[in-house]
Amino acid sequence: MRAEQEAEFREYVAARAGQLRRCAYLVCGDWHRAEDAVQIAFVKLYGAWNRARRSGLDAYARRIVLNSVIDDHRRAWFRRERSSERLPERPLGDHSQASADRLTIMNALALLPVRQRAVIVLRYWDDQPVEQTALIMRCSTGTVKSQTARGLRTLRGLLTESIHERIEGITS
Repeated sequence: MRAEQEAEFREYVAARAGQLRRCAYLVCGDWHRAEDAVQIAFVKLYGAWNRARRSGLDAYARRIVLNSVIDDHRRAWFRRERSSERLPERPLGDHSQASADRLTIMNALALLPVRQRAVIVLRYWDDQPVEQTALIMRCSTGTVKSQTARGLRTLRGLLTESIHERIEGITS
């Protein structure tokens, strides 16, 4: 790679690293795994820099990140450590209601299947249109719409249960 291409790549990495890391975190729910996925994406992007610059660079980078997260999720059953569906209860201390709501939403998001989670993150967190999301995920717009509908329906159900649990905890 020539020096000017290398400089362009460095600028791109500096500009997009945070955004890609947030996207990966929202899909996998772990900052360390998100960082690993972004690093893998940048290594692969470096190797394909000339081709990727001609096509949709952001979509290509997001696609690599999502593939890394999905591949890591598929390999997760080989690991000795197992994550649980619920975090251990800890006193929240003096946190605002917004923090508690954010944690509730993040926990509910973590319960979604990985493809539904990816669609929800791309559509509503990264504010990507249906067509761009389909391009990133290499699927049809109909699949994006159906995965979005299923994911939102599941999230609503999970969040409704959480609200009822919180109300019951207050009243008892």
